[in-house]
Amino acid sequence: MKLAAEQDIADKIAAAKAKLVVVEPKPISPYAALGAAALAAAAAVVMAGVVVLGPGVRFDERPATYAP
Repeated sequence: MKLAAEQDIADKIAAAKAKLVVVEPKPISPYAALGAAALAAAAAVVMAGVVVLGPGVRFDERPATYAP
């Protein structure tokens, strides 16, 4: 025979289990995969540009000239 507290807990557990809802995940969109691949490719190109140019590379601009 269960005590009143045990029965109360068992009822609460049963009510909580009844509230659980299993949600089916949406299938992955091929456009999402394509977007992720494009983002990764763009990041790779940017990182490669940083590695090739490096921190010591400078692009000196010619001084501005004014000729009236």
